[in-house]
Amino acid sequence: MQKVLTAEQMREVDRLTTERYGIPSILLMENAAHAVARVITEKLGGSVNDRRINILAGKGNNGGDGAALARILWTQGANCFVYLFGSVSELSGDARLNFDAIKTFDDSEGTNGPNESCLILFADYDPNDFSVPAHHDVVVDALFGTGLSRPIDGPVGDLVARLGRQRSRFPQLFVSIDIPSGLTSNYSDIIGPVFPADVTITFTAMKVANIMPPASVSNGEIVLANIGSPPDLIEEQPSKFFLAEKPDARVWLKSTDFFDESYKNKRGHALIVAGSEDYSGAAVMCGNVAMRSGVGLTTMLVPASCKVEVASRVIPEVIVRAIGEADGEVGSDAFAANEDVIEKADSILVGPGLKATDKGVEKFVREIVETRKVPVILDAGALWLFSPLKADDVQPPANAGGSPLILTPHEGEFIRLLGTDDKEAIKDRVAAVRDFAVTNNVILVLKGERVLIASPDGRVVVNPTGNSGLGKAGNGDTLAGILAGFVAQAVKFKIDIFETVVAAVYVAGMAGDVAEKKYGKRVMTASDVRECLVDVFAEFEKKE
Repeated sequence: MQKVLTAEQMREVDRLTTERYGIPSILLMENAAHAVARVITEKLGGSVNDRRINILAGKGNNGGDGAALARILWTQGANCFVYLFGSVSELSGDARLNFDAIKTFDDSEGTNGPNESCLILFADYDPNDFSVPAHHDVVVDALFGTGLSRPIDGPVGDLVARLGRQRSRFPQLFVSIDIPSGLTSNYSDIIGPVFPADVTITFTAMKVANIMPPASVSNGEIVLANIGSPPDLIEEQPSKFFLAEKPDARVWLKSTDFFDESYKNKRGHALIVAGSEDYSGAAVMCGNVAMRSGVGLTTMLVPASCKVEVASRVIPEVIVRAIGEADGEVGSDAFAANEDVIEKADSILVGPGLKATDKGVEKFVREIVETRKVPVILDAGALWLFSPLKADDVQPPANAGGSPLILTPHEGEFIRLLGTDDKEAIKDRVAAVRDFAVTNNVILVLKGERVLIASPDGRVVVNPTGNSGLGKAGNGDTLAGILAGFVAQAVKFKIDIFETVVAAVYVAGMAGDVAEKKYGKRVMTASDVRECLVDVFAEFEKKE
């Protein structure tokens, strides 16, 4: 996991890089420009020779990055046109040095560069006069950096808004340096016009607006570049917000790898309490995907009214037992009747497809939570029974051994857990999930456009995998089943449960991305996502 930093924390990293390690800030700017140049070169097929590149520059360090970029690309044969919305005399520090440098090389006739390429600076340029030349290849946004805290206004704001409205008309590559101009680094909201980037190259660490929707959508593809700040400076920052990475899942899968002495009782036993007469499919999907996760055993407890339906559709490796019903409802002695299988479980998933209005179901679920000795995952129907959530209802029993409770709501269910119907309560999703997890001592998995995972210690992790094709029936059940299987294995292998949840969510989203490539968002189903786990695990088994 990599830390996500605020603009203030990023400035502190830059300051300490220079003060503690003696790395000049001008070198950091140069490294940043080289990083952007490499991405542009790659996007243009490996060469910028004879390409025409427009760089829109502001008066701060972001503009200085743009000036350095123009010089670098020009030495590689590109024709660079730098539009400075201000005068060079207004600039200071590293930005001034880089603009002074390109003034030296400025050649309006286009005769003094490599391969007769040109480097031209248009200072004091009126934003109202800029339009994207039809025969040019790239437009670079070097207008504002991570320090922007208000909407862009005036002529520059009008230009950015115009580019956003007209973006579909331009085939050129649009590139932002560090963060698309118009976004505020520390927030996910869009407060005004934003430069419509196809790719954003950000430096040293991700910022909230790089990765959290809706702001993150304006970033296009996001590339993180190391420009020379030592990693320990990032680790020193007090941020408790993280971005999940592929190595997180890779390390987890390696830790639960199969060995010669592996057999079912060494790989964990996942117990799934799910289903109802109307929603037997939810149970089937949970059971099938849990068994595909690498767990040793999967047992399902389902109401008797849907046992035949579930047993006939679930893969034969999954054990299906009836909870027991009387007069169409789960019996009040269900816990005692199934205590033997509950005692053998290493993880328990409760809720998918369950009938939340069934009093017997409610009693059974509450007894599982109140007496748990292993991690319990609450999803779907089970979440209704704890809405609004009261911390006393979910505190681990004295003999629980610290067994965590994992809640997996979508946004509507999360609002109900909070005891409100006001969507503003989760406007700041990161703060909302952190407060909820800390207050109630639970692990929270908030589903949505970007899944957030919150820990009782205040850490919040955003998951970057997955796509809108997952927003269909059954994908929540698929994620819940993967969680049940991963957590059961983690218990057997003594792996941290929060790290396990992060890995499970990452893998589930990655399977969704594979399904999108194979079938497309319109066609892909939750069952397709389950089957694509084969491809995901195969990817992780490749040698790095």
